[in-house]
Amino acid sequence: MSATNTLSPTSPMSVSNNQQVIYELASSHGFTVKGIDSLAGGSINQVYLINTSEGKKVVKVNSAHKFPGMFAAEKQGLETLKQENAFDVPAVFGLGEVGGKAYLLLEYKKEEPQKGHFWKVFGKQLSQLHKTSAESFGFAASNYIGSLPQYNEPRESAAGFYVNQRLEPQVKMASERGFSLGDLSGFYRNISEEIPQEAPALLHGDLWSGNYITNEEGLPCLIDPAVCYGPREMDLAMMQLFGGFPSEVFDIYNEHFPLQQGWEERIPLWQFYYLLVHLNIFGRSYLPQVEEIIRRFS
Repeated sequence: MSATNTLSPTSPMSVSNNQQVIYELASSHGFTVKGIDSLAGGSINQVYLINTSEGKKVVKVNSAHKFPGMFAAEKQGLETLKQENAFDVPAVFGLGEVGGKAYLLLEYKKEEPQKGHFWKVFGKQLSQLHKTSAESFGFAASNYIGSLPQYNEPRESAAGFYVNQRLEPQVKMASERGFSLGDLSGFYRNISEEIPQEAPALLHGDLWSGNYITNEEGLPCLIDPAVCYGPREMDLAMMQLFGGFPSEVFDIYNEHFPLQQGWEERIPLWQFYYLLVHLNIFGRSYLPQVEEIIRRFS
């Protein structure tokens, strides 16, 4: 749901539109720009690899009006992940606004082929990340999931946080967009009984295969987070929604941080949130999956 740092052919129009932003941020951060290339982005951000007097850096640019506070939230998420030292994470060099456009200046991570033990490392590092906990579910501030707001007000229980801060806002948004999902009170009650009582875990929050890269050492590097302290099974469920992760990574994770019984049966319960997000961003094609999960747990 977010931009990735994958090289793509330069779009002269895209670069031209944001050239002023790039040159002004370079001046304010004390370096000069020697070249600009587009990176693969998405509908939210335009992403550039810039060659500078201080080496290569990555710049993300979007509309400050359409996505207020998005890059400040991403900065906070990246720095929170980085300070735990479980995964490699790009450093944040700065953020700001130029002419109504927001930018985020990041460390460039050169991509290389995966090492043979990549997935063992990934599973172990994810278990390490999830062992980082907090007093309550939530986060210091709300942030974004894709282009949509994600709420992080503190809650004492995993079920309370999931229903109140994750599902209810997305269900309300879906209703406003014409997708009536009916009375979900029984659904909420049933899934609340299924959710295990565990301590909050530090989550990446949007852990699909497009939100990690393989760094210069051939090891995992996380990008584009939607961080919170939440139920740890959420990250595992997102990893299985669109594929791209082998069973080995889950086996290794379970060795280092054993999951409670029935976790595989609960995967659709957690995927419900991410499918609602996709319904609200991309539309009706995700409605059958959403409705099927409602039937399953009602």
